[in-house]
Amino acid sequence: MFSEPSYLAARMVAVTIENHFAEHLAVARELGEKDLASALDANIIEAVIDIAFWASLRREEGHSPSISLALLRPDQAGKPLIFGQRLRLTPHNLVKLAPAVEQPGIHLGVWHENDELYIWGTTHTVPGICFVLEVVEPGLLVIKHRRLAGFGKFVNIAVLQGDQIKVLDEKSMGIAECPALLASLMNMSLPSFMGESFNVLLQLAAAVRIHRRGGLVLIVPPNSSDWERSIVQPIKYIVTPPYTVIADLMAHSEQEKDTFEWQESLLQAIDIIGGFTAVDGATVITQQYDLLAFGAKVTRSDTSVPVGQIIITEPVAGVQASRVHPAQNGGTRHLAAAQFVHDQHDAIALVASQDGQFTVFAWSEKLQTVHAHRIDVLLL
Repeated sequence: MFSEPSYLAARMVAVTIENHFAEHLAVARELGEKDLASALDANIIEAVIDIAFWASLRREEGHSPSISLALLRPDQAGKPLIFGQRLRLTPHNLVKLAPAVEQPGIHLGVWHENDELYIWGTTHTVPGICFVLEVVEPGLLVIKHRRLAGFGKFVNIAVLQGDQIKVLDEKSMGIAECPALLASLMNMSLPSFMGESFNVLLQLAAAVRIHRRGGLVLIVPPNSSDWERSIVQPIKYIVTPPYTVIADLMAHSEQEKDTFEWQESLLQAIDIIGGFTAVDGATVITQQYDLLAFGAKVTRSDTSVPVGQIIITEPVAGVQASRVHPAQNGGTRHLAAAQFVHDQHDAIALVASQDGQFTVFAWSEKLQTVHAHRIDVLLL
């Protein structure tokens, strides 16, 4: 029998996670998908979360574990590394194995038999809609599954941090009660959850978070210089000619986009732009992802007024939209982003804080205000 879990959040979220996977697996089967994971019971989900949580609080030689667990049988993995002897899934064993599987893309394979959870080995490849639990840092767990397309980040389902539970609201993004906010959200180029092959902005957001210095990205219309009225002149770091590698890659045929070489080239180009966001100031790209400038200083347009209020939302079930002064939403980057979008209605701004928060700013035409949507839970 599974040991009695003692992490309350695991029990509270297990049934919700079970239902999520059951629904998505059913839809995938109806669509004719073949390479799919097996369904899981809530008691298994609860036990795995519980064990991972207590493992996250331990240290081995001064280091906290960073682990990714995937629930699948060895025959469901692609070229798995299989241990000669199964290991019980316990906090002790997870901490001991953690140094060997800290590299991105490696999962510890976990399965159950006769009411016992065990670790059978490691894998780089998991089937579609496969339960993956990542131990990010002490007390912080992220539950996710692989996109059916198999490229790009996994789809996050829930984030557990201590006694806090955030379950993503994938249908309404947490703002179902307000059609106007939903309309403005559609202009943010946010990722969909099912059937998405890749989202450049989401990957760029992840690249900005990597250097942990925070960053501000301004996304402006192509072939327009209106945005320069909201930037201190002269701009010190102009890119001439614009860096167009991402746009060039996105113009390739669908057949070319299926190749490993294309995917690696795109990730590399995104990482290059993400690196420039570490420079003090804003990085400016077009809606086609052409890099125009970096280190730019945002200022209020001569024809505008200071932004007085913004609406904040988050793609988490049960979280309500709120109206606040932009200064209450963060530091100088958040205020600069809100002012820029307030002045440039056809632009979008992305802000990464040093503490890991990530917010997308866009203009809501129906509400005539700046809409700030926090997407931290999508990026962990």
